[in-house]
Amino acid sequence: MAYDIGDLSLKTLIGPVARATEVLARLDERLARSPVRDGFVERQHFADAAAALWLDGELVHVEDLVLHDAHMDIRTPTHELTRAHAVLRTRRRILSQRPDWALGREGFLALTGRGGAMPAAGQKNREGQGAGTSLVEADVRDDAEDDLLAEEFAEIDAVLARSSKILSGADVPARTPRSDERPDLIYDLDWNEEERLAEWQAVLAETRELPAVLRAAILLEAWSDIEVLQHAAWLGPQLVAALLRQEGLAGNHLACLHLGAKNIPRERRRARNRSDRMLASLDAIHEAALVGLKEHDRLVMAKSQMERRLKQRRTSSKLADLVEFVLSRPIVSTGMIQEVLKVSKQGALNLIGELGLREMTGRGRFRAWGVI
Repeated sequence: MAYDIGDLSLKTLIGPVARATEVLARLDERLARSPVRDGFVERQHFADAAAALWLDGELVHVEDLVLHDAHMDIRTPTHELTRAHAVLRTRRRILSQRPDWALGREGFLALTGRGGAMPAAGQKNREGQGAGTSLVEADVRDDAEDDLLAEEFAEIDAVLARSSKILSGADVPARTPRSDERPDLIYDLDWNEEERLAEWQAVLAETRELPAVLRAAILLEAWSDIEVLQHAAWLGPQLVAALLRQEGLAGNHLACLHLGAKNIPRERRRARNRSDRMLASLDAIHEAALVGLKEHDRLVMAKSQMERRLKQRRTSSKLADLVEFVLSRPIVSTGMIQEVLKVSKQGALNLIGELGLREMTGRGRFRAWGVI
């Protein structure tokens, strides 16, 4: 049966819709003129990627994700870490394109794994400038490596699941897939993703005349209810965030809907009643905007405090560059500072001392610093 939105109670939803819309618009307006917008956006990418795995019951430490993104892993990447990095790269990819790309034919096919590739180095970004050494270009280097590693992990998981079925006495017949099929070792061949994607797109079309936030909540709930993709449930909230950006309500950032949902109790997110799940989705959008406002204000204060240390510095000082870099990452390590600022290890440590960064190592496996 197709997903039906005809029985939704607008009387129940209109209040939460207005509340979430107001906060989301306020955040986006603040970011439009913010001196820390770029750093804020990058930090939110990391936070939302970690939250996406948390919602799936997997723990990915943000510091591990930062180091993996910088190609400075201190241990072999786990399956969960590569999945979190896929979320991170997808968010960057969506934000690097024009607002209507993700839900257009080209973007939708590319993001759902049905066509397209990552932008090549030097390709124009949404502002018409060469990507150069941007984060989008860096992601091109990661794409093949991470996808291969994720595929290998998926095969291992599938083998373990199949072995468990055999050991429990279940009948698991052998089957050799055709060359044009997805292997049944990894995919449930009865799970018709094309049909499910079409059903979700039908909901997207049917809700075209509704307010943006209400439409977003419906699409979030529909994605979860339809269970569109077997191995990329996290993609739905990214597509919905792209819709909010396309509609202009979040034109200056990509909403962190996983981060917002993390603050909603599981009992509400998985409620039996669809209206309750819809209200939970609206509250997740509201929470995402509130968290964003608080994070933005903290970054503005941190930038102001650090810039006081830049007074009367030489014009050749790298402190200003370090300020921008620290604002764009939840943590930074000495190696990352060396790589980005092209300084020696001692030079990096001297800059850290001059800027007065706070050590945030936590687990003692490496030294890392941050501002908040």
